[in-house]
Amino acid sequence: MLTGRSVNLNELSLKHVIPSSGKLVYAVTSLGDEVFVTRRCSQKVEVYDAGTLSLQRSITVPGLGERPSGLIACINKICVSDCDNNCIHRADLTGSNAVTKWSTAKGPRGLSVNRAHNVVVACEDANKLQEYSKCGSLVREICLQAGVTSPWHAVQLSSGDYVVSQLTSPGVVSVVGVDGQVRHSYGQSQTSDVGQMKYPRGVAVTKNDDILVADSGNNRILSMNSSLSSLQELTLPLDGEIQEPYCLCLDELQGRLYVVEFRFGRVLVFGDA
Repeated sequence: MLTGRSVNLNELSLKHVIPSSGKLVYAVTSLGDEVFVTRRCSQKVEVYDAGTLSLQRSITVPGLGERPSGLIACINKICVSDCDNNCIHRADLTGSNAVTKWSTAKGPRGLSVNRAHNVVVACEDANKLQEYSKCGSLVREICLQAGVTSPWHAVQLSSGDYVVSQLTSPGVVSVVGVDGQVRHSYGQSQTSDVGQMKYPRGVAVTKNDDILVADSGNNRILSMNSSLSSLQELTLPLDGEIQEPYCLCLDELQGRLYVVEFRFGRVLVFGDA
């Protein structure tokens, strides 16, 4: 769980841009003094210094598919989801170059770490969430029930429920229990000033259970409460609009929000005051 201060989402400013290398970016995450990035058709995880955001090194992940859609880092390990090969790769961050992998249900996409410090993967094609130990042992499987299809990313709330983005158009975001049943939803049947979502992907949750969603088809980031009853578009200082936001990483300890801009193949780094 997050500790320490909370990011003021209304006072973010653009601090830096990790530029395109000619390959589309799929995912970003951070841990301590390092930021990690995956790109399309690359069997490497790029490692940047969190202060200067300069490239420090790369971690080779043999056999990683073309679309590494999910990425998390914790303690001395990093995990990457591989939807082309239906597995999760785990690499060592201590310099040993050790890489292992384990199989998942079909279509593993976004990754997160839950309150039990286990790895949670949203399996789009199997319509389920899977929870694994750091060693790759299956701890729990949540079969998503009526009202949830094409799950892309799931992050646990303090209540124990999960907020799940669904890669559909019109898009839907739901809060589901560990029984797979929907508790709350925002989607095509709701009307608000925000309007309908279109292919929502990455999700981030603050320590106060406020939810951020990358509404990729509408080129915007949405902010909503945990009951999904209050929504607004997050205003970010950028020359022009965000182009196809794909993955979000919120580092409240450092006061930063990382946004993968899929169309331009770069990562936008926002910080608070």
